[in-house]
Amino acid sequence: MKDYYETLGIARNASKDEVKKAFRQLASKYHPDKKTGDEAKFKEISEAYSVLSDEKKRAEYDAYGRSYAGGPGAGGFNPNAWGAQGGFGQGANFEFDLNDIFENFGDMFGGGARGGKRGTRGNDISVDIELSFQESVFGTKRSLKLMKNNTCDTCKGNGARVGTEMTTCGTCNGNGRIRETRQSILGQFATVRECTHCNGVGKVPKEKCPDCHGKGVRRTEDKIDIIVPAGIEHGEMIRMTGRGEAVQGGTPGDLYVKIHVQNHPTIKRVDDNLETTLRIKLTDALLGMEYGIETLDGIVKIKIPEGVKHGEMLRIKGKGVQNDGARGDFMVKILIDMPQKMSRAARKLVEELKKEGI
Repeated sequence: MKDYYETLGIARNASKDEVKKAFRQLASKYHPDKKTGDEAKFKEISEAYSVLSDEKKRAEYDAYGRSYAGGPGAGGFNPNAWGAQGGFGQGANFEFDLNDIFENFGDMFGGGARGGKRGTRGNDISVDIELSFQESVFGTKRSLKLMKNNTCDTCKGNGARVGTEMTTCGTCNGNGRIRETRQSILGQFATVRECTHCNGVGKVPKEKCPDCHGKGVRRTEDKIDIIVPAGIEHGEMIRMTGRGEAVQGGTPGDLYVKIHVQNHPTIKRVDDNLETTLRIKLTDALLGMEYGIETLDGIVKIKIPEGVKHGEMLRIKGKGVQNDGARGDFMVKILIDMPQKMSRAARKLVEELKKEGI
């Protein structure tokens, strides 16, 4: 007999959340829609989950299932007798809908659950765009042209030739779903999946649309305008709901835009502030001076106070990164250039300063 705990790879005292977590991880790996999919394995873990996720079924399985010895005269439990008593033996039937299992985490399978019309969802798309440093600070607009599956403009997505009727799908008899049943040691096990002939819609076109050939979608170029918000950072993603791949009878996937920000030659970002460095002469550090600083808003004058220290940070307020309507500051790090050589006159002046304790 199959060990459902072993199938899910969990301990027998696993909590309900642990059962669910283990199932979700395995389902993500073996779902038939995935590249790593294995339909037989997927049905096994689904069967195990349908029992262990139900408190009553799990209690009966724990009480009788483990005592099954698997051979004649072994004194194990009789699956036929168990089923007659209302358990999960061969006298019992149980069924579950794959859509019900995945409706809360359908995006694990590359853009939505596949079981039934209500869960059908197009694939997500990911694109990369590069911004200048200034564009990332102030925001910008970008337009992209993508070749992807879009709803057919001719038939409006139903796949039928304009002016013709839709007929009931003969594969699923209009249900949009197909019921599959198989026998296991615990009885009859049934799953429900989306009908691939009508894509879960329950109807098929009597005459197919000549442009999309009855698919309801076709590959066309789509122009997409992207609003990049001010203050966006390198590596951030912009999600555009419903701008991914279209699918017949369902909702489109999403478009994810990954942002790449170019470096600035003299300015760097630190949280909501911008920073740069300013090299000044020793005399300017001692006596003070006014300098023009290159900011993203243009040249801004900054006063260097007398006696400024090497490495000291000076602040220009409101010239940093915009965030929620407010802007950070522009920070200027002072670097004092020490003279490598001095004339005799300069050296004499420094010696006089030294005598004064400066």
